Amino acid sequence: MRFNTLAEWLGWQETLNPAGIELGLERVRTVLERLGHTRPPFAAITVGGTNGKGSSVAMLESILLAGGYRVGSYTSPHLLRYNERIRIQGSEVSDARLCTAFERVDQARGDVALTYFEFGTLAAIDIFADQSLDITILEVGLGGRLDAVNVLDSEVALITSVGLDHQEWLGNDRESIGREKAGIFRPGRAAVCGDPRPPASLLQHAQQLGTPLYRTGRDFGYERIEDGWRWWGAGERSGILPLPALEGTFQLNNAAAVLMVLTLLKQRFPLQENALRQGLASVSLPGRFQVLPGEVTRIFDVGHNPHAAAVLAGTLGEQPSSGRTLAVVGMLADKDHEGVFTLLCPAVDEWYAADLDMPRGARGKQLSRIIEQTCGDNTVHCFSSVIAAYRQAMRDARPGDRVVVFGSFFTVAEVMPEAV
Repeated sequence: MRFNTLAEWLGWQETLNPAGIELGLERVRTVLERLGHTRPPFAAITVGGTNGKGSSVAMLESILLAGGYRVGSYTSPHLLRYNERIRIQGSEVSDARLCTAFERVDQARGDVALTYFEFGTLAAIDIFADQSLDITILEVGLGGRLDAVNVLDSEVALITSVGLDHQEWLGNDRESIGREKAGIFRPGRAAVCGDPRPPASLLQHAQQLGTPLYRTGRDFGYERIEDGWRWWGAGERSGILPLPALEGTFQLNNAAAVLMVLTLLKQRFPLQENALRQGLASVSLPGRFQVLPGEVTRIFDVGHNPHAAAVLAGTLGEQPSSGRTLAVVGMLADKDHEGVFTLLCPAVDEWYAADLDMPRGARGKQLSRIIEQTCGDNTVHCFSSVIAAYRQAMRDARPGDRVVVFGSFFTVAEVMPEAV
């Protein structure tokens, strides 16, 4: 197959598998062999978890770049452009390079059916293999054990957190989900867990495989000090480090796990402490408590499950507003709406619930009913689109108020072009 534009390629890929998700590695492994990339010429870090994956990938990338290494990163989903998913040396790859990779994957797959995510993962590996990279950072899309990025063996695996999300694919409890996420571990290769209460299934899987597992609070951690923070682990202790340039004190937990990963790689990829400072101070990641200042502060957060809602509520509490907090929310239908709203009700004064215009999107009326049942006295408005909800919230906001847009990558992506 050959198309002239990236949009044509992506539109065609979306038609390949109407279900959108089909977990399993055999199809990806078959096509990877045909591409000749079963032993790629770069090291890999695999990052899984329920929340915190994107922030951790961004910090790893920023620090390794500051250390002078050639770095590729693969993340999902994207906010505004598919190109955001694949970066070389911190820059998005071009449409032309993506189209070339998609064509190579399509030629190699023959009659093998691939999902949208599998197609993109194979394209990313194909691009990385041609770039003389030292190391790549691969974000798990869903789960871990059967996710397409798990086709590569990583030098170190990182699991950021384990919470309830994607239960229809991963299981209905943390033990089931933890077992799936632990599928990115490898025998004899180190893994890092940033969750302070990892499920027993994750610990058992590491033990059964013979995977050296480094746990936050036991094998590494951090201490907050007035001018920044210090990291400790593996018999080492850092000097004073700057706070990560990502909002929220919870980012220190992500940063501590990231530094443990880099410590485990130091024989192959040594880093001076100055690279740590520079990387932490310069890291950026759109859509993760992204703040746009002004008379009315706007905050964008892609959080969409109770764990992320708790973090968002905590960060809003750490940075109180002199005025009201108006929340614009659109969510997918299969998320835990009640769990999210229960955690955020105390932090929000007025709600603007909107339809999310996509097949899996929840209706604004449905969200409004749940907010009214959950939040009691909070005022709730209902809209047919996220952008209409955002515009009304901005009209209603007074100087000193803040408008928080959250609930999904799709929600933030719809508003971001107008807001910035």
